[in-house]
Amino acid sequence: MRVDDAVRQVSSGTMGRLVVLSLVFAFASAGRGTLGEELRTWTSRDGKYSMEGEFLKLQGGKVHLRRKDGKEIEVPLSRLSAADRQWVRKAVRSAKRSSNGDAGVPAAKSAPVGEPSEWHQWRGPDRDGKSPEKGLLQDWNETPPKLVWSAHGLGRGRSSVVVSGDKIFTMGVFDEGTCLVALKSSDGLVVWKTPIESERASMVNCTPTADGDLVYGVTFKGTLACAKVADGSVVWKKSFPRDFGGKMMSQWGYAESPLVDGDRVIVTPGASRAMMVALDKRTGRVIWKSAVPDFNRRTPNGAGYASAVISNACGVRQYVQLVGDGLIGVAARDGRPLWAYPRIANSTANISTPIVRGDYVFASTGYQTGAALIRLVRRGNAIDPREVYFLPHDRFQNHHGGMVLVGEYLFAGHGHNQGFPICIHLPTGRTMWGPGRGPGRRSAAVAYADGNLYFRYEDGTMALIEANPKTYRSKGSFRIATHHAESWPHPVIAGGKLYLRDQDDLHCYDIAQ
Repeated sequence: MRVDDAVRQVSSGTMGRLVVLSLVFAFASAGRGTLGEELRTWTSRDGKYSMEGEFLKLQGGKVHLRRKDGKEIEVPLSRLSAADRQWVRKAVRSAKRSSNGDAGVPAAKSAPVGEPSEWHQWRGPDRDGKSPEKGLLQDWNETPPKLVWSAHGLGRGRSSVVVSGDKIFTMGVFDEGTCLVALKSSDGLVVWKTPIESERASMVNCTPTADGDLVYGVTFKGTLACAKVADGSVVWKKSFPRDFGGKMMSQWGYAESPLVDGDRVIVTPGASRAMMVALDKRTGRVIWKSAVPDFNRRTPNGAGYASAVISNACGVRQYVQLVGDGLIGVAARDGRPLWAYPRIANSTANISTPIVRGDYVFASTGYQTGAALIRLVRRGNAIDPREVYFLPHDRFQNHHGGMVLVGEYLFAGHGHNQGFPICIHLPTGRTMWGPGRGPGRRSAAVAYADGNLYFRYEDGTMALIEANPKTYRSKGSFRIATHHAESWPHPVIAGGKLYLRDQDDLHCYDIAQ
């Protein structure tokens, strides 16, 4: 299958004229380094302007970039999109940690470590379940988190929340239908509530994505909506079933969170001729449709319950997604299918978001399936997914609580409908410790910040566990203020606060030292 380098078209504007420049990084995984070329697109805070260039440094609150003609320009950090701001902060921290420059990121004079961060999309700034924040409570036994406020009026739903600027966004089911909801981040008061779909739905699963002046969400039945952050007014909508012939692999409704990448939004309708699609994020215009043929006769085709992530494996920008048939990678440039890996799929529900690192992809599903690490290898004009190892379900399976990768070590809850804490050495698949029962019961949704894991259990227990590959160490737990239903929405860490959605309620805890 032919593979081309993905080059996105961006429009010129106040950020500077269009330039294209490659930024080269070294990605290390399992002691096997790979070099991947990444086209770094920089987008303005309001999403109206984009450009591409090489990151040089962050100094005095300004991002220094080099254009193709060699000219250096400065852009205020505050004028960049939330995703770009988080990328810069992460790059600067990586540079400070790297004493020999192996990270491939230019050194900077100062790093804004400990700054309040945004959690503007599913699983955080980089869709990996990790927050860059520092200065957080290190032992909940000694100092339990204090409840700052509790808010009501979020509706019925399993959606988590995102935090961007002075607002919190989520989705909920109300008498009038499924709505996007915005709340004040200071106290949780509802700012606006916008109906997206009037058809009666039992639930909503999608965690929305905030990007500049727009926010995106998907309903249970597959209506994708783009709304204005300021007042919730709908800009455009698409229906996965009606507009693309989309379908889910099974009965529990659409659950993915839209992925905004530069000037486009990426979603997964699940149709044979439109498994994934790229839309203009401001207008909803179709940029491309990815026709992924059925490649697994053991499982139902269609969209899974996971959300797409960006990879630059083999030097090709691509979107990695877990669908009904298994793992897929499609070219960011035009949606061409690049590779597929069926073994990780089950016939009921493929849920957890994949982990990407360099040329590697790690994925796991429940229902007695297991987990796999694959390495993407460029072979001529094709990309081959080569299995490094497969872990059977009794070794490791993650149902729907997610996984986080810290260095070479993967932390997660193990077991179908269980959340047994476990640590796995990603390069080898070796279990470092666990699985054990842990502080709570049944499934666990997991996040990471400042050296610790945040385990939210289905039974309403919230626990802090040290992210230490050498030994398991619980550092305290508490009961969440309410427990209306399964405590499944993923925990969110932003601005020194821990946000926990429980159906109609949202609880904000202070976790800053």
